Amino acid sequence: MLERLDRRNLRNGLLFISPWIAGFLVLQIYPIAYSFYLSATEYSGFGKPLVTGFNNFKELINDPLLLTTIYNTLFYTALSVPTGIVVAIILALAMNQKVREVPVYRAIYYLPSILPAFALVFVWILFTNPQYGLLNRIFVVLGLPFIDWIGDPRFTKPSLVILAQYGAGGAALIFLASLRAIPYDLYESADIDGAGVFRKFFHITLPMLTPIILYQIIMGLSGGLQVFTQAYIISGGARGGTVGSQNSLFFYVLYIYQNAFKYSKMGYAACLSLLFFAVSVCIAAVVFRWGRSWVSYDT
Repeated sequence: MLERLDRRNLRNGLLFISPWIAGFLVLQIYPIAYSFYLSATEYSGFGKPLVTGFNNFKELINDPLLLTTIYNTLFYTALSVPTGIVVAIILALAMNQKVREVPVYRAIYYLPSILPAFALVFVWILFTNPQYGLLNRIFVVLGLPFIDWIGDPRFTKPSLVILAQYGAGGAALIFLASLRAIPYDLYESADIDGAGVFRKFFHITLPMLTPIILYQIIMGLSGGLQVFTQAYIISGGARGGTVGSQNSLFFYVLYIYQNAFKYSKMGYAACLSLLFFAVSVCIAAVVFRWGRSWVSYDT
């Protein structure tokens, strides 16, 4: 009787999750498997793929633009991930204060994170415009040097990092929930021992936030390595323009897109995608293993 009940529960459970299983197989597993096949072909997107073996991988090794895209992507990711975590923690600490207007501030901080990325990019372009942008007008009033945020290759990637902080409100709410889960007894004990604000933060708050910090690092790496929309719009990709001043915004995913849909080199784009997939898995594995040394799951 028990085995029959278990089989029925298993059948019903599989039936309920069958839409997700179908979507996972069709939208995740099949594209990955098909990318392996395309990486060994020469395919323009039309007609029948021509199998060429390892020619795409040989071209990958000798590609002069590959290192440029890898450097730009890693530089942006290494800069944006820690910046985003620090900003999100600061916002979470601010939203955790006992102020009557805090719910309003939470909504204000969170709203930019749900806006479409392309809308934020267009606003940022207007805000940083070298001729009439408000940001440079403020710099001039304060006596600060003029900066071409979207034209000078020294500032294009930092500019995108600043733009990414408009979405820090979502991460801040996750940190806020974690802050609320920290037992208040720990702070009371620290007060009795005479601990100050900074000591309590570095010895209680920060260690208790380490699981969320690890989660945000993983999510930040995923978003940073896949950066595309911001660079595509700012560099004029939507209008067939360049990829930024001196290729400073030529990111890896943008390179995949250009090979697949601009140059009709689907096979080579699939080869680039497989390399991206392998590197992403290795980075995630290293981060998870590194997290064992500093992430604390104990109260």
